[in-house]
Formats: sequence, structure tokens, C-alpha cells
Amino acid sequence: MKKALITFLCISFFALGARAQNDSTENKNIRTGWTFGALPSVSFDADLGFQYGALSNIYYFGDGSTYPDYIHSIYVEASNTTKNYGLLRLAYDSKYLIPNHRLSIDLSYMPDAACNFYGYNGYQTNFHPEWMTNEKGETDGRYMPGFYMFKRDIFRLTGDIQGPISRHWFWNAGVGLMNYGVGNINFDKIYGEREGATDTSLYQLYVDKGFITKEEANGGFNPYIHGGVTYDTRDRQQNPHYGIHADAFLTYNAAFGEQKDYNNLYLNACWRHYIPLGSQRVTFAYRAGTQLLLAGKSPFYTNNYMNQLYMQRAIYEGPGGANSTRGLMRNRILANGFAYYNAELRIQLFRFKIKKENFYIGINPFVDGSMVIQPKEGIDDATLVSGSLLDQSTSKEADIYAQHLGGGCGLKVAMNDNFILSVDWATPFNAQDNFKTSNIYIKIGYMF
Repeated sequence: MKKALITFLCISFFALGARAQNDSTENKNIRTGWTFGALPSVSFDADLGFQYGALSNIYYFGDGSTYPDYIHSIYVEASNTTKNYGLLRLAYDSKYLIPNHRLSIDLSYMPDAACNFYGYNGYQTNFHPEWMTNEKGETDGRYMPGFYMFKRDIFRLTGDIQGPISRHWFWNAGVGLMNYGVGNINFDKIYGEREGATDTSLYQLYVDKGFITKEEANGGFNPYIHGGVTYDTRDRQQNPHYGIHADAFLTYNAAFGEQKDYNNLYLNACWRHYIPLGSQRVTFAYRAGTQLLLAGKSPFYTNNYMNQLYMQRAIYEGPGGANSTRGLMRNRILANGFAYYNAELRIQLFRFKIKKENFYIGINPFVDGSMVIQPKEGIDDATLVSGSLLDQSTSKEADIYAQHLGGGCGLKVAMNDNFILSVDWATPFNAQDNFKTSNIYIKIGYMF
């Protein structure tokens, strides 16, 4: 409840600081002109910890004729978390700057000193929750707090455009520059004194064994181009009440120098459906999608990055965590190809106004799932280290293609049907997917 209260106070602060250029309108529920304000970036993620910083989402609605769709959106954020994940981001989005075309631009830097890494192929790699704490485990009492971590810094610059084909069909094209800095974590900096701890990581063992090659072990520069089609019948771009939003596209990732063997081609497809249930305040929403490697080889650090036609969030990671499969640990599934799905019931409990701003509070019970579609080859009989340090780190008996499931319920506080603060609680259905049974995520916007 404390986190929900913080969320509500923050969005109220945002609303009270907003101003509009045009205050006169026949319908008091229609926003016009500019609405903006500075908001403390106070949030929480079960995987990333508490986030602190500042953000601003600036909207321009013009004369209100497009409301609740905005004419221009500018998003700025600078933040860090207690688990050493940082974000510097500037994003722009508009369907009106270029008539009949949607333009999205994103510039982001995301340093991550302790990114999650649980090995390849989901359940094929055993997860040992007892190694995450300094309490003796049931078997051997090993204490390795950073075992499932590695260092990953991402710099990203993207530009995407969407244009019409027919009434509900659109073409998409875009380019992006992605630079990854990868390495072992700094145990001393992150954990300080660690009595009885062993400083080793699964990432380092993968490197030593050759499952992660020396060409990909330190990251690299991977520009890309992509293109595809979108089918969109939603009633609104943000927080839709009804309609279908589906897309399919190809992404070619380039690589150079020592990484020249890691050029690859990916296919992404996603179906999102929003179904009203008898009332304007109740919507059943579901999403199903896949990411498949069609050609070439993919470096391990891009296998958990989910390709997108345009950026609406700072980061899109593969199955596991707040942005894909809630309740699971972040990046739980690492494979060449995966599938995911989400289903939730979005219920607006009541609506109200603060000054000129329109608010509603709602809930959304949900179930999320994901699974491996294309396993990483060559891991079947892997024993990383034998003897006193680690036992066998992969399981021959595991069902690689088994589903990873999580579920829970969320609280939503929305302003003007665009700016939405979300508090989700989720639990995993399998202990191999998370050592915590209760996971809280405080974010901006619905997941999809």
C-alpha cells in the first residue's frame, strides 16, 4: 500500500503542475494545448530495485480534436536504481509531424552493473536459489550473491517511421545503432565485504567453457535495419478499449571486425487484441508473440533483447520480468527463439478530475507465459565445473519447451487516458523461475 500511495501522490503532483494553452472548450473532458510537468521518477521493480530520478512526459493536444491521441509526445528521463541499473532517455513520438505517418525517435543510455543471466534454454539450466542469500542452503551452503549476474551497458539510437497502406494496414521501416558493453560484474563495488562468499559468475563460467565465445564476451557494435507491416483497428493509440494491433517484421543485425560472424536475421510477430466486455470501463486484453532467428548467429547479449518496430519503453527484454512475463526473474529465458503471451482484465473502478485533468483508478488481474521455441544448440551435455565449486549446471531431464508462467493483479492510476502509473504484483508458478514468490513492479503504462 505504501508503494501505491507514493504512486498516487506522484501522479497528483504531475497533474497539479500541468498547464494548457487553451482553457476554453465545450467539453470539459477534452484536453487542448500543452500538458506537462516534472515528476519524480519514483518506482520499484522486483528485479531492479527502487528507482529514483526525474522524468517528464510532455503532450500537445492542439485544439483537442485528436484527444485522447496526442499530436506530439516528448519523454525525458534520468534515473538510477538501488540494484545498479541506470537510464538516460530522450524520446519523441508523433503521428502528425509528418502527415499520415508516425515518427518515433529514441536516444538512450542504459548502464546495468548487475544484469541477470540464468544460462541458456530456460529450465535446461538449473537455478539454485540458495546461492542468492548468505544463509546456508540445504545441500552445501555455498554463498555466491553475484553468480547470476553480468555487466551490460547499452547505448541506443533509433528512428522509426510508419506509413499507411490502406485503412487499417501500415508499412514500417526503421534503423538503429546499438552498442553493448559486456563483462563480468565488479563484485567489490556491488557487494562490498562478503564473508564466506565465492566470487564467480555463470557468465564467466560460460566464457571459460566456450559457450560464450571470446568474440561476443565483451559486447560489440550492432547496427540494424528493420521493416514490416502493421494491422491496427484500435480505437486509440494509448490505453485502447477495443480493436486489434498486430505486426510482423524482419530485423537484420549487422556485425563487424571480430564479430563479423554474428550478422543475423530475425523474424518478430505479435498479435494484440482488446475486447470490450459490455461496458466502456471493462476490457479484456491479450497478447501473443514470438521472436525467431531465421539466419546467421546471434551473440548471447542480444538473445534476450526483444526487437520492436518503435520504442514505447526504455527497454524490451526477452521473457522474464516486468516487460514480458511478470513473476519470472528478468531474462529467465535465453534462447535463439522464444514465444510469449499475456492476458489481463482491465477494469476502471471509478473516474474523477483534479483541476482540468481526467483521472481513473483501475485494476487488472493477469496471467503471463513464455517458452523456448529455438534452443541454443550445444548445451545438452554441458557440465561447467565439476568438483568442489559447482555441480552440473544443466539438466538433461528438463523439458526445454515447457511453459514458464506467472500471474497476479495490478493497480492503475491514469491521467487523460495517456499517462498511466502501474503497480503490478505477480508470483511465479514454478520455483525454478524465481526464488521470490511476491514481486512488485511500479511502472508507467500498461505492458501492451
